Amino acid sequence: MSEHALKIYSTLSREKAPFKPLTPGQVKMYVCGVTVYDYCHIGHARVMVAFDVISRYLRECGYQVTYVRNITDIDDKIIRRAHDNGEPIEALTSRMIEAMHEDERRLGVLPPDQEPRATAHIDDIVAMVQTLVDKGYAYPASNGDVYYRVRRFEGYGKLTNRQLDDLQAGARVEVDELKEDPLDFVLWKGAKPGEVAWASPWGEGRPGWHIECSAMSTCCLGNTFDIHGGGPDLPFPHHENEIAQSEAATGQAYANIWMHAGAVRVDKEKMSKSLGNFFTIREVLEQHDPEVVRYLLVASHYRSSINYAATALDEARKSLERFYNALAQLEGIECESLPAEPKWRNRFMAAMDDDFNTPEALAVLFELVRQLNAHCKQSEWAAAKGLATELVSLAEILGLLQQSPQAFLQQGESLDVDEARIEALIAERAEAKKAKNFARADEIRDQLAAEGVVLKDSREGTRWSLA
Repeated sequence: MSEHALKIYSTLSREKAPFKPLTPGQVKMYVCGVTVYDYCHIGHARVMVAFDVISRYLRECGYQVTYVRNITDIDDKIIRRAHDNGEPIEALTSRMIEAMHEDERRLGVLPPDQEPRATAHIDDIVAMVQTLVDKGYAYPASNGDVYYRVRRFEGYGKLTNRQLDDLQAGARVEVDELKEDPLDFVLWKGAKPGEVAWASPWGEGRPGWHIECSAMSTCCLGNTFDIHGGGPDLPFPHHENEIAQSEAATGQAYANIWMHAGAVRVDKEKMSKSLGNFFTIREVLEQHDPEVVRYLLVASHYRSSINYAATALDEARKSLERFYNALAQLEGIECESLPAEPKWRNRFMAAMDDDFNTPEALAVLFELVRQLNAHCKQSEWAAAKGLATELVSLAEILGLLQQSPQAFLQQGESLDVDEARIEALIAERAEAKKAKNFARADEIRDQLAAEGVVLKDSREGTRWSLA
């Protein structure tokens, strides 16, 4: 791949441009991860899957990728939740991190190359805050807090195209008047009695949220790196503050490209607990096949919002069934495979080179499937097998079609499907055919068909799927 074929949209420049890594052949990418006080929700899944596809594709292009995604394991919400649960903070965060990893595995999300935790980088955080104080970009307050002087940083607001005067108009003045300016934000929080705390030059305390990512990203990737990503709620103030902290501390540009995944809406409403339309990943996966959920998340461009709804999930499942039904036609077929024409991969890669355009990439795969089905219809098995191999290979870049067709097609979305009974009837039908009792075999097939169960015979045996 030419390093100039890939174009990426940056929130910072507000345009698509050819991707030019800082070091040829290498990509350093940092993505803001989860604050681990609760189970991950479907919005988290959106970000996880989006950047999983991006990192997969960058590797497919031949780049050596260092993908870093942090874990925030100290935060006001974590402290409150641990207190409410009556458990140590470490017990809560360890449990939630393991749950997050389980959710990711089920969604086919590959682990990042590095997963730094805030509590393991306290010394780095303190050192960065001290640098900002020494340079006059930060100041300690009388209560042990340390604040960042927003007006001191000339480029503040450049990511989200905001003006300081506009921010000033909407700012809330702190009641205790400890800030020099209502726009200033906290870098280090002085500890309240009984709170978890670490030593610092300004007294016992803990890091503010924004400084964690600045310290962890630069420690893992250097002062300047290629891509910084995150969710739709992070550009302001989190990422704006990261830029201000990092560039003031290092005197260098922070991230060359800023990428943000789109929001998830539930039945076209903003997802929130107050509206009762808030779903954790594990709640969703209790009802739906993980690959169906992943397909729904991949089928929209990563910058677009996604509508999470029953109808959308139904469509996602039908789309996957089209792919798997096409592949299932080749089960038990033994023949040489003809290589697929290069046009399929070329068109797929061209779609992904356009800012990771997954909807267009999927459209190429659907065309490929139509060609595959046409070959199967004409019993042109060698050509069909070549296309099937290419289909699975390209779909893997999106994290799809990695199950066997039988495994996917046999698991229905409905919890009312009695798989054991279906398998027993299929076994009875096989025995009937062996005994040349074809009337009984046909009767069983018709009975299952009436229940929406479709049988397909091959030399490997009989598989079933829901109509």
